[in-house]
Amino acid sequence: MNIKEIPTPAYVIDEKKLRENLQILKDIEDKSGARILLAQKAYSAYQTYPLVAQYLAGTTASGLYEARLAHEEFKAKGIESENHVYEPAFKDDEMEELCNICDHIVFNSISQLEHHRSVWEKAVSEKRLSVGLRINPEYSSDDSFEIYDPCSSGSRLGIRNQDMPQTLPEGVEGLHFHNLCEQGFEPLEETFLKVEKDFHRFFPQPRIDEDYDGYVYRALGYDEEEFDDTGESIDDLEALDGAAGSVEIPSGVDEEYTITNTGSRIKWINLGGGHHITREGYDRDGLVKLISYIKEKYGLEVYLEPGEAIALEAGYLVTTIMDVVETDRMPVLILDTSAACHMPDVLEMPYRPPLMHSEQPGEMNYTYRLSSRTCLAGDIIGDYSFEDEKKIGDRLYFEDMAIYSFVKNNTFNGMPLPDLAILREDGEVEVLKHFGYEDFKGRL
Repeated sequence: MNIKEIPTPAYVIDEKKLRENLQILKDIEDKSGARILLAQKAYSAYQTYPLVAQYLAGTTASGLYEARLAHEEFKAKGIESENHVYEPAFKDDEMEELCNICDHIVFNSISQLEHHRSVWEKAVSEKRLSVGLRINPEYSSDDSFEIYDPCSSGSRLGIRNQDMPQTLPEGVEGLHFHNLCEQGFEPLEETFLKVEKDFHRFFPQPRIDEDYDGYVYRALGYDEEEFDDTGESIDDLEALDGAAGSVEIPSGVDEEYTITNTGSRIKWINLGGGHHITREGYDRDGLVKLISYIKEKYGLEVYLEPGEAIALEAGYLVTTIMDVVETDRMPVLILDTSAACHMPDVLEMPYRPPLMHSEQPGEMNYTYRLSSRTCLAGDIIGDYSFEDEKKIGDRLYFEDMAIYSFVKNNTFNGMPLPDLAILREDGEVEVLKHFGYEDFKGRL
């Protein structure tokens, strides 16, 4: 069966593109020494986990069920993988199971850390588990999406510097932050530099003291002529700025850089997700240099947990035109798919999903509004133009539909869930899962 023959609506994962994304991420791992995790909140087609596990170090979960899914399905023959979990608050009856199936748990607050200490401390003492804290860098990039900005005022996500103790709580080995959404490398670099300055008391002492500026530049592959060896300490702000990349330190950063903590130090740092690493134009060389800088300076294990980057542009939502309705503004195509049910981010962000062989309204011969067969008046996907007139029975192919689609869909109005299929590299399409009435009823 090919993609033109499958019943609609259907999500179709593009295996070839998925593998290409994974190869890019594997290259970052190999060059930098970072460990890259699949953030299942964006993509959790577990039928493809054996493929993903060949390239990535493991997964990260947003709760017990995702952690269980990874524990059960993220396996590749002869390859060990990591299972991380973070949630703003864990239920008491979840913690023991999480400690048994995960090797990293990140807590959102000191109170959560201490509340569950009696459970997780045993796993830590047996060296089965590493515990971390999520921090709030209090830094929002200029192109942040407000709804997805965990550093906005009043955020419940992560611990602000002023609310962190002077020394790491006993048993804590790592720090985690996340403040990006569909962004490039530069906001990540700026965020890390702020974290390094604000939370430096938890970082290990630099591993090399003498001529550290020159050492870092050479370690990251720069020629000696590219930097001015002034002999100043790495504690100098300008030297720090140059070593990690030529970026402007965000406002509000303390320009004094002295390590005063004499307690325990972190062993790993998680730079979070939201990185569009596989997008064309992303500064992957810069990312490798930043990770190398962190590892060379502090000897830390560095984690990244992209979600969208794993399956970026690696999927379609195939739909069929059921009717064409004339209105006082423009004709409306009634589709067997729905923004509200099958593409929630279209209404939530909002955004206009890419559609194969279409343009902006008015740019081609025929302009239509694309809608759904639900009764929600605002269930509008967007306005598009096409070269040819559209008729009942024609198929449309929405692109970039492997991420934040089937993980967020719903059965509002009793809408059937789209089938989940995969386009193999030889062009054949295989239906991985079909959804019917029992799936609708079972969710009620």
